[in-house]
Amino acid sequence: MTAIRAIIADDEKALRTYLRSLLSKVWPELIICAEAENGPQALELVEVLQPDIAFLDIRMPGFSGIEVAEGMTVPSRVVFITAFDTYAVEAFKKAAVDYLLKPVTEERLRMTVERLKKQINAAEESPDSITQTVKKLLSEIKAGSEPQFLEWIKARQGDEIRLIQVNDIYYFKAEDKYTLIKTLQGEHLIRTSIRRLEESLDQIRFRRVHRGTIVNIGKIKAVHRSLSGRLDISLYELPDKLTVSRSYASFFKQM
Repeated sequence: MTAIRAIIADDEKALRTYLRSLLSKVWPELIICAEAENGPQALELVEVLQPDIAFLDIRMPGFSGIEVAEGMTVPSRVVFITAFDTYAVEAFKKAAVDYLLKPVTEERLRMTVERLKKQINAAEESPDSITQTVKKLLSEIKAGSEPQFLEWIKARQGDEIRLIQVNDIYYFKAEDKYTLIKTLQGEHLIRTSIRRLEESLDQIRFRRVHRGTIVNIGKIKAVHRSLSGRLDISLYELPDKLTVSRSYASFFKQM
């Protein structure tokens, strides 16, 4: 049997290394012939190397994983890597395209590998058919399956990349050139600005309460008014107190 070749595309080196290590465990015969850290590089590698499989992170600089798949002229099978569990899951299940939800588990990866092996061994689809399947799936995703809100955040801690579920975050707070993320387990720093976070978060769950602070509404225990009229927020399970500036106080006055 001809050796099966693949590329991995993800903007985080730690996540590429993790997936490569996991693949070597569940599919030791698979040859990872290259890695890409952004969309344009991934597309070039696919076109030049013509791998059998392309593992593509959906969120990458330059081109998204979806845009890379759209631009491919090579009939590589595609496995999307996503932090969004609402990303066209049903469409993925029905197509010759698969998805891996971050954080990728060994059990889920084994399922993907088994599916890929069956497709390749059975030669159930011609190259043209694979290309058409990819295009059909992408049209379904664009028709309205793309998630609107951020569900996971990548935060660096030393040499590690931590994936933090947004629901677990109590608040975001601007700290110089960084933004602090506070969870029950501790603190993390990211480079994403408060303004950009506000645009990406579900405003039903997260509200800006200060120029430099966004709070998870579900984590608010109480809102207190001081003698001076200032509003302060107390949180479940954390001693932290957050101040509500006058510009954002109207939301709480309506509660």
